[in-house]
Amino acid sequence: MRMRGLAIVLLAVALPSLLAQEQEIGRPGGRLVVALRAEPRTLNPVQAIDAASADVIARMHGDLLHTDRLSQEVEPALATAWKVAGGGREYTLTLRKGVRFSDGHAFDADDVLFTFRVLLDEKVGAPQRDLLIIGGKPVAVSRIDDQTIRVALAEPYAAAERLFDSIAILPRHLLEDAYREGRLAQSWTLNTQPAAIAGLGPFRLKEYIAGQRLVLERNPFYWKTDGAGQRLPYLDELVFTFAGTEDAQVIRFQGGESDLLVRANAENFALLERQRAERGYQLRDLGPGQEYHFLTFNLNDLSARTLPQVAAKQRWFNDVNFRRAVSRAIDRNGVVRLAYGGRATPLWGHVTPGNRRWVNATIPKPPRSTAESRALLRASGFSWRTDGALVDRDGRPVEFSIVTSSTSRQRLEMATIIQADLKELGISVHVAPLEFRALLDRVFQTFDYDACLFAFGGGDGDPNSEMNIWLSRGGSHIWRLGQPAPSTPWEAEIDGLMEQQLVTLDYPQRRRLFDRVQALVAENLPFVFVAAPNILVGARGDLGNFRPAVLDTSGLWNADQLFLRPRAALQRTSR
Repeated sequence: MRMRGLAIVLLAVALPSLLAQEQEIGRPGGRLVVALRAEPRTLNPVQAIDAASADVIARMHGDLLHTDRLSQEVEPALATAWKVAGGGREYTLTLRKGVRFSDGHAFDADDVLFTFRVLLDEKVGAPQRDLLIIGGKPVAVSRIDDQTIRVALAEPYAAAERLFDSIAILPRHLLEDAYREGRLAQSWTLNTQPAAIAGLGPFRLKEYIAGQRLVLERNPFYWKTDGAGQRLPYLDELVFTFAGTEDAQVIRFQGGESDLLVRANAENFALLERQRAERGYQLRDLGPGQEYHFLTFNLNDLSARTLPQVAAKQRWFNDVNFRRAVSRAIDRNGVVRLAYGGRATPLWGHVTPGNRRWVNATIPKPPRSTAESRALLRASGFSWRTDGALVDRDGRPVEFSIVTSSTSRQRLEMATIIQADLKELGISVHVAPLEFRALLDRVFQTFDYDACLFAFGGGDGDPNSEMNIWLSRGGSHIWRLGQPAPSTPWEAEIDGLMEQQLVTLDYPQRRRLFDRVQALVAENLPFVFVAAPNILVGARGDLGNFRPAVLDTSGLWNADQLFLRPRAALQRTSR
C-alpha cells in the first residue's frame, strides 16, 4: 500500500470473538513440560541471541503489535490501534488500558519510551537496534499521553507494523537504574530472583534450577481473555527442562516426561510416527521453515587477537574461488537424504522455499561437481601433492576445523558429510563439536575458530527481520563481525540494497531489491548454504489448541491458549 500524506486508522479487532472462531475454549489448570535441547543463556531480551533463550523469553514478554504465526497478519496486542500518517513516516499507537506487568505494576507510555531508549543505545548492543535505524537515523519515539505514543521515521518503512512485533516491552520501574548505571547487560541473568523480573506476557518466572529446569507460572495480570471471557493463559505452569541432545528430547517425550516436542529431527520423527496410533501423538510435518543451515568461514579482523593459526588460513577463506569450490563439492542431496531422512530441502541461498513471498527462484542451483571445484582451486593457485593433499601456492597443506553444536545430531551428521566431500578435494577437515553456549562464545566473542556450521532462522520471513545479518555493521554479520565499514564492494552493495528496501513501500520494487541481495549472497558465499530442514513437531494427544506454525516458535507460539483436556489435567494434579 502506498501512503502519501494520508492518515490511515486501523481499529482494534475484537480479539475474544476472533479467538472463539479459531481456538477451542480451554480448561484452566495443569502444567505443560517442554524439553529444550540446550539451556538458555539469559532471560534478558536485549541480550538474547540463542533459540533456547528466545523460546523462554517470548513466553514472558509482550509486544505492541503482534504477527499471528498462522495467518501471518499483524493484529493488535499491547497497542489496540495504530494510525499511519505523513506518507508512512509517522505511527501513532494507542496503548491498551488497564494492563499490568507480571509483578502488578501498571504499564504505560513511559515503559515504551524506556524500551526504545535502551534498544537504540549503541552501548547496550541490542540485536534489535539495526531494525530501528531507518534512513540512517534512529526512530524517534515520543509520548503524547499515558496511553499514546508516536514513532517518527526519517523515511517510510516497509512492513513497519511488523517492526513492533519484534520488541519486548521492558519494565522501566525494574530496569531503569541498571540501565543508567551501565549494568543492563548484567541484569536478568538465569540466577536473578523471580521477583526482580517482570514482563507483559502470559507467564512469569517461578524458579530456575541450573542444569535441570526453568519453571514459568501463570501471569495473573495477563491482559488477554478467550471467547468466553476467561483470562488467559489456561496453564498454571510452563516448565522447560534441558535434554542436552535431540535424542534425549525424544526419549523424554516418549516417556511422558515432556508434553511438546519442537524441532524434532527426521529420524526421531519417523520413530514417533510408527508409535502415533498406539500412543495417540499429534504429529505435524509443516515442510521447510525459515531456518537455513550453512557453513561459514572466519573472516574477522584478528589483528588485535593472538590467533596466528586461524589468521594464517584466512588467505584461503577470503578467496571467493575457495568458498565456491567448497560449495560445489558439497553433496546437498546427500545431506538431505542422510542427515534429514528426506525431510529437508537443498539450499543455495538464504531464503528457503518455505518463504514463498520472498524466495528468489532464479538463484543458480549447480549440482555437485568436484571437477568444477578443482578448476576453481587451480585458478587461485592451489595444487595437489602426489598423495592427493591440496596445497596452496606456498606449499602449505589445506586443512581446517569446523566447529558446530554438539547437541544437534543433524548438524554433526552434516559436518561429517562435508568432511568426507572435501576429502575428495584433498582438504583435511576436522569436526569439533562444542556445547552450544561455548559455540556462541567462539563465534560472537573470541573468534577462535576456522569455520562454523551454523543456522539462522525465525522472524516473520520479511527481509527486515534479517537486517542484523546482512548489514555489514550488523550484530549477527558473523563472518566479519564489528567492522566499521564494508570490507568488500559486494558487502557495500548489500548494505545499500537492504537500506533501500527498508524504505520502499512498493512490493514489486522491494522484491527486486531483495532478489539482488540474494543473488549477491549466492555469488559471493559468505555462507555456504546447505539445507533447510522441515519443521517437525509433536504433542501429546490431549493437548488442546495445538496448532503449530511455520514461523517461530512452532508449537509454542500460542502458549497462552494451550490447555490440557480434563482427563490430562486430573492426571497432572495427582502425580
